[in-house]
Amino acid sequence: MDRRVCLPQLPQPGRPGARGPDPAQDQPKEKCGVVGIWGHPSAVHLTYLGLYAQQHRGQESAGIAVSDGGQLHAHLGMGLVSDVFDRRSLLGLQEHGPIGAIGHNRYSTAGGSLDCNTQPLVETTLDGQIGLAHNGNLINADALRQLFAERGHLFHTTSDTEVIIHLLASPEQRDSSDPLAATLRRLMGAFSLALLYPDRIEACRDPWGWRPLVLGELEHDGKMYPVVASETVALDVMGARIIREVEPGESVTRSDKGVESRRYAEPAERLAQCVFEHVYFASPASNVFGQNVQTARERMGEVLATEASVEADWVMPMPDSGRSAANGYSRSSGIPYREAIVPNRYVGRTFIKPTQDQREAAVRLKLNVVHEIVDGKRLIVVDDSIVRGTTTRVKMQQLRDAGAKEIHLRISSPPIQHPCYFGVDFATKDQLIAGNRTVEEIREFLGVDSLHFLSLEGLLSVMDRPGPDFCTACFSGDYRLDIDHPTTEQVLFKEQTSMF
Repeated sequence: MDRRVCLPQLPQPGRPGARGPDPAQDQPKEKCGVVGIWGHPSAVHLTYLGLYAQQHRGQESAGIAVSDGGQLHAHLGMGLVSDVFDRRSLLGLQEHGPIGAIGHNRYSTAGGSLDCNTQPLVETTLDGQIGLAHNGNLINADALRQLFAERGHLFHTTSDTEVIIHLLASPEQRDSSDPLAATLRRLMGAFSLALLYPDRIEACRDPWGWRPLVLGELEHDGKMYPVVASETVALDVMGARIIREVEPGESVTRSDKGVESRRYAEPAERLAQCVFEHVYFASPASNVFGQNVQTARERMGEVLATEASVEADWVMPMPDSGRSAANGYSRSSGIPYREAIVPNRYVGRTFIKPTQDQREAAVRLKLNVVHEIVDGKRLIVVDDSIVRGTTTRVKMQQLRDAGAKEIHLRISSPPIQHPCYFGVDFATKDQLIAGNRTVEEIREFLGVDSLHFLSLEGLLSVMDRPGPDFCTACFSGDYRLDIDHPTTEQVLFKEQTSMF
């Protein structure tokens, strides 16, 4: 494994966990995906498949770490899974005869897009090697990092994930009866973790349940092998059977001894499952928080049609994010569904350029309008969200240029008015189009005839679990944690050792 060391970086002023705006993007960025399997003879290949299935969760870097029973080995790199791995690199990992593997797709919500921040992180402590793959964002990472830096600790990444390694290696946690549990109780924020030790895998989820994490098992030659992944779509691709979610505040150990579960903390009094997983992030093929994503998005479109009906000729999606909701809107309204905005799938994210003119040209190249369907028609255009609005404005102008008579924009989520500090890279409030504008002002900026966002009540009405179990802070500003005052010393949850 070749990991470059990042330049030292101390916490910056401002709220913890927030990144600066990326003006080149008008969509929320994906988070990360983790996957792991223990004991299977094809652990490397299966982990690779799981990463491929979760590519939508992170497209900056990818990596796989394996255990041969005594040592850990890893292959990491920047780019898509197809960029990082080839036949030679996968065979190189398989040559170690691994008995376990974990993998990670990364999009940086903390620490930046740098070689040194690729995961899984693999480090050596006094207790041996450990590999760590993290999905989420810690709001007290900067404070903990400062504390460790003052004690003389050296960091070689700028990621919040490395703080977890330093906690695990610190005397306060190492001297406890369960160092991992003691470490997890010091963390504030979102974390779904896959940890690889030479003799086991640990799968852990934060007490608030922000990010999904599911358990499965895979049959091979009459034996069952345990699997963990961020989304059920990864288990499907591997051919694994879904068992259940990792519960909030739970840590699950998978080793040659079997599967053991313990609570390191009771679930938070108010859970915070990210509702944006269903709005945008997760694969439509996945079941997230016990509910299928595709059907949830279709139901969002159905409710949207009841909230904001209008006469039109066609209902059409913004590809690909608005397709499910547009189907639901069409079915509920009775207005025919047509696709007239065609994506160019050969234009990658790297094409996006820094100047506004170049960004607008990139948008026009990435999305082509079918004039024959649009010309002279009244259109209902459905999308899942608007972040900054800059590229949405260009898309609407493309429809005007193609002869659209009317454009009625329908968004299958409420206005995003607040930043996220728990693993979603929205812009800062002053960069959010809904941060300081009314819906009418947004409509004028986008140049559409009408605009409607799905109400928060409408969004929560389609969820199978109770509304209070979901984090809606990006819409409502109701943060579950005090993001302005993260703690470093307080143990947030009392220890729970009951097995279940």
